[in-house]
Amino acid sequence: MVDHVQSLARGLAVIRAFSAAAPELTLSQVARATGLSRAAARRFLITLADLGYVRSDGRLFALTPRVLELGYAYLSGLSLPEVAGPHLERLAAEVRESASVAVLDGEDIVYVARVATARIMSVSISIGTRFPAYCTSMGRVLLSALPPGPLEDYLGRAALRRLTSRTVVLPAALLAELEQVRLRGWAMVDQELEEGLRSVAVPVRDHAGRTVAAVNVSTHAGRTSLHQVRRELLPQLLATAARIEADLAKVTRA
Repeated sequence: MVDHVQSLARGLAVIRAFSAAAPELTLSQVARATGLSRAAARRFLITLADLGYVRSDGRLFALTPRVLELGYAYLSGLSLPEVAGPHLERLAAEVRESASVAVLDGEDIVYVARVATARIMSVSISIGTRFPAYCTSMGRVLLSALPPGPLEDYLGRAALRRLTSRTVVLPAALLAELEQVRLRGWAMVDQELEEGLRSVAVPVRDHAGRTVAAVNVSTHAGRTSLHQVRRELLPQLLATAARIEADLAKVTRA
């Protein structure tokens, strides 16, 4: 593509190399994660450091809070987090579990709103946290809403890795599960992203009926059975999604 600026793409790849699981990286690790040579990775890291987006102790590199500015313009123009926030707070208080809203971005879901009651994962989740869509309840809700073409494209490029013994990694099995999600209107994932983690999610639709996000409740398998998730958490979750949709419609009309 003639208009593609490769240096910008590589610089963004360096930023994306950092994650909650890898908040600090050496030069070699950045080069390996991005496919860049050590010399190229070093140039990008020095440039990002000069701009204030990266810090270093001489060996390890890490992002600075300034990278949040890169996503602020998107979030500030997005009514969803502001609209969903009070409803998530109410839901989390009612069910005494963590509640979140996420959108689909490429092969991942990205958290745009969250109210946490307790940490139940090995990594902390915050606004901007990304997880693979295929093995998360919100991801399956969002994938199930894709038209056939984009869904085929997703399956063609997504790396379906087994994260636990329960993770669905066969494309045919995932497609079958997504069809069930589409038919019943909600998704439940039982310990596929991380052992001990159960979650249930439902779609959030705009005024035209298009799925624009997903909202979920997550819990620990040791304290909430699958039956309890369906009987106690799902109805509250569906009611919350309906309230978010109603408020989104008001914002759209305003």
